[in-house]
Amino acid sequence: MSRTPEETFRLLLDLLLAKDMDAVADLWARDGVGEFPFATGASPRRLAGREEVRAYLSGYPDRMDVRAIPAITVHRTERPGTIVVEFAADGRTVRTGEPYRLDYICVVTVQDGLITCYRDYWNPLAAAAAAGALPELLGLSRPETH
Repeated sequence: MSRTPEETFRLLLDLLLAKDMDAVADLWARDGVGEFPFATGASPRRLAGREEVRAYLSGYPDRMDVRAIPAITVHRTERPGTIVVEFAADGRTVRTGEPYRLDYICVVTVQDGLITCYRDYWNPLAAAAAAGALPELLGLSRPETH
């Protein structure tokens, strides 16, 4: 494939907006990894291989309804296959119906048009708040309603 890292990443965002998680996973190399250094709780810190990425993404649209990517800044690095991307995602939380905006910084390495490493520095507190799951992340119980 002749896609550049930026083209591959922009395709990933287009597929995310289309809620085609299988196609997003297909952008990974067979042995490509996803890394989440700031992951907390039950969130994985590392996904090894395309099929683990596919399993991780499978229920994403049932939790987060991404509707727009209003900001994207791509920084090229000295390594031709690696870019650093800052972007924002706007959407609605499926669980609560509430709108959200999440900001991301990712380091993405692509070889032959496929992602070999996707290191995502997302904010787990902001993501949990957007998903309506902050109390669970913090280990707080929700008051019972009667």
